[in-house]
Amino acid sequence: MTDQSEYVPPKIWTWDKDSGGRFANINRPIAGPTHDKDLPIGKHPLQLYSLGTPNGVKVTVLLEELLAAGHSGAEYDAWLINIGEGDQFSSGFVDANPNSKIPALVDRSGAEPIRVFESGAILIYLAEKFGAFLPTEPAKRAETLSWLMWQMGSAPFLGGGFGHFYAYAPTKQEYPINRYAMEVKRQLDVLDRRLAENEYIAGAGYTIADMAIWPWYGALAKGLVYDAGEFLQVQEYKNVQRWTDQIAARPAVKRGRMVNRVIGEPSSQLRERHDASDFDLRTQDKLEAEAAE
Repeated sequence: MTDQSEYVPPKIWTWDKDSGGRFANINRPIAGPTHDKDLPIGKHPLQLYSLGTPNGVKVTVLLEELLAAGHSGAEYDAWLINIGEGDQFSSGFVDANPNSKIPALVDRSGAEPIRVFESGAILIYLAEKFGAFLPTEPAKRAETLSWLMWQMGSAPFLGGGFGHFYAYAPTKQEYPINRYAMEVKRQLDVLDRRLAENEYIAGAGYTIADMAIWPWYGALAKGLVYDAGEFLQVQEYKNVQRWTDQIAARPAVKRGRMVNRVIGEPSSQLRERHDASDFDLRTQDKLEAEAAE
């Protein structure tokens, strides 16, 4: 007998604006801008428009690592794009990224601006531009890019799959939660087995593959996303835990994680970054002044 409560898809899907969920107010089935607003432009060659989500952190970590490695041309302005308020649907942001997702980068160092969107594409673009964190030897380069693409393909199962149904969906449903929990644990096992034999994801060297994977799976390993650490028993993945701690201890990673961050302790947030000295201004006096505004 058929369960009468089971959802039967209609012949033609229509958009239900009242579908619920945490992000229902910004989700829509059409692309393009909702309002006219130009993007701000700062003083540096690289202009980043982003938010301190895992995908945004990938890029700010790489930029801070490039600067730490002596690549002064990697100086950048990081402008906050508040996706909860629909900033990603401004005409300026859609020009930078027609997919209306953070992050978006505009490189103004040449005769004409170059836009780059999708976090993985930005990592490759910057690594190639500065000749850093992406090996040139064919086998090592292929390994690095393979793991980078692994992250791009895997994280939607963690975020839009497990994260949505476990943390954000208006109702909890056993099937999707179990389905995506199984997949996320499989992904953690993939990483754990790889890191049992290698110091970093792509081998002996620290690369953009680590920078791409760490903001998602490092945070997951520490129970910092979706409140799911105990549910997924993340402490079991000892090699992922070792690697996570190793990456987190890097000074450039600590700085990159702060940029465009709007949650957590005020001292961990640098809502916009326009100069390296901005990190030094996270003093108690400044934090108290910001809180009073």
